[in-house]
Amino acid sequence: MIRENVRTVSSGYLMLVVLAVAQIGFGYAIFRSAAAFNIPGVIGFALASVVVAICWAGLFMVHPNEAKVLQLFGKYVGTTHEPGLKWANPFYAKTAVSTRVRNFESGKLKVNDSRGSPIEIAAVVVWKVFDTAEALFEVDDYDEFVQIQSESALRNLSTTYPYEPHEGEGTALRSHPAEIAQALRDEIQDRLEQAGVTVIEARISHLAYAPEIANAMLRRQQASAIIAARKQLVRGAVGMVEMALDELKKGGIVELDEERKAAMVSNLLVVLCGEESAQPVVNTGSLYT
Repeated sequence: MIRENVRTVSSGYLMLVVLAVAQIGFGYAIFRSAAAFNIPGVIGFALASVVVAICWAGLFMVHPNEAKVLQLFGKYVGTTHEPGLKWANPFYAKTAVSTRVRNFESGKLKVNDSRGSPIEIAAVVVWKVFDTAEALFEVDDYDEFVQIQSESALRNLSTTYPYEPHEGEGTALRSHPAEIAQALRDEIQDRLEQAGVTVIEARISHLAYAPEIANAMLRRQQASAIIAARKQLVRGAVGMVEMALDELKKGGIVELDEERKAAMVSNLLVVLCGEESAQPVVNTGSLYT
């Protein structure tokens, strides 16, 4: 496996001055030699001028958050990160690799969750290159590699967790976004490690049931919400009835036998748990008529 080797290269500004002076000087020397009919001198200075012209090809620019990977006849030599005008061996092949932070959003993938329910899911992955040698030489195209492996990791994660939790279940895609995001990031990072890429963040950007079951699942969610609300309402109503009976007993306001207590409990539960407003009925007789 090829690892990045940081290489220091010469300043391009100094070489720019040196090469310009050398080019002008050799050009003047060729002119003087030609005027003096000094053929060997002309040939020598011409060859020197050609060498200087070749050296001009060693100048290159490195932009901020960019690296240049240097190769000599197919052999990896090193990578330079320092921005500015630089000069290196003119026979080096110089390949630019961006080290900026990038983001990639997958398309909507149709997969089955851990229960087999079809869902649609998409994710946003924030990444950057940290090892330029691995990114350039270990994979064919690291941009495409990031996209394909991210979608593959997302598919695998979707089949590991359910869409939403039920009683007695733990982590789910919809109810635990932080845990799912961390699990997705770790899985993508494991797949991209060999490509010299680090994953900064990975989060789900779209999550929904597939259209063919969306209506059925919506009705199930509504039913679950109604049941949960009813449970809470009944618990509160029972607590209020118990409190009312205790207060009546402590205050000695009225003595109720078991039958009348049952009737009172029934009436209070109807009033407290009913969806519509209760209609009061005034009893003009005695308590037992």
